[in-house]
Amino acid sequence: MKIEEKGKNIELSDISCLSLKETLDCGQAFRWEQLEDGVWQGMAYNEYLKLCETQDKIVFFDTTKEDFYNIWYSYFDLDRDYEKIVSTLSENPVLKKAADFGKGIRILKQEPWETLCSFIISQNNNIPRIKGIIGRLCENFGDVSDNGFYTFPSAEKIASLSIEDLGVIRSGFRAKYISDAAKKIANGEINLEALKTLDTDTARNELMKIYGVGKKVADCVLLFGLSHINAFPQDVWIKRAMEKLFGGEIPHCAKGYEGIAQQYIFHYAHTTKLDI
Repeated sequence: MKIEEKGKNIELSDISCLSLKETLDCGQAFRWEQLEDGVWQGMAYNEYLKLCETQDKIVFFDTTKEDFYNIWYSYFDLDRDYEKIVSTLSENPVLKKAADFGKGIRILKQEPWETLCSFIISQNNNIPRIKGIIGRLCENFGDVSDNGFYTFPSAEKIASLSIEDLGVIRSGFRAKYISDAAKKIANGEINLEALKTLDTDTARNELMKIYGVGKKVADCVLLFGLSHINAFPQDVWIKRAMEKLFGGEIPHCAKGYEGIAQQYIFHYAHTTKLDI
């Protein structure tokens, strides 16, 4: 991968296994949108970014090298060798099809509290409505940035609010889950950063102490916010895909990369409209 500073922009070239559309629009993050000109814009770690993808490079607009390495290099998981992972997963012929099909997906390393809150909101919900609830959460309780986007409100801010205060985001039954999560994070009962260093089962059990957080939400938080790349979120749909493709068991070659394999399997089965 080649990284160059071009004026106010950072350009990536000679990079494999990264598609902005597949990565930013696959359901792992909810604050990105693609504009009519193909440019993506969004917020992560309370920083605004515009970027686009051409045939041979990815351009990060108005980005210094310092910001690129401090935020975006890690966020887009650019230090992980996805070519090697795809090669390893390809030891299974069916998983090879899925990996080849979805290898533009990278696992975003998202801010843990935002990830937890977002996936609590995602329960029994569709993506447009998830984005709407998160948008209202930020607009009502975050701070506006120079670009007119809103920061994601801290756990401490949300913990200070009542369930009635949260009514403005129209999240329904999820409001009490959001409130409980915020309070447990704000008072230190659950330390999200510390969960990164625990084994996955222990970290999952800690997350499931939060009211309304089950195994699927916990695994999404582990995978997308806490760098547990072996976490394997499963809903009814992915369980059916796993049963049809692999008899219900993840292939042995995916051990240690289960979360990445899950993204490839979901994308392959969903996009090809696999009959499940």
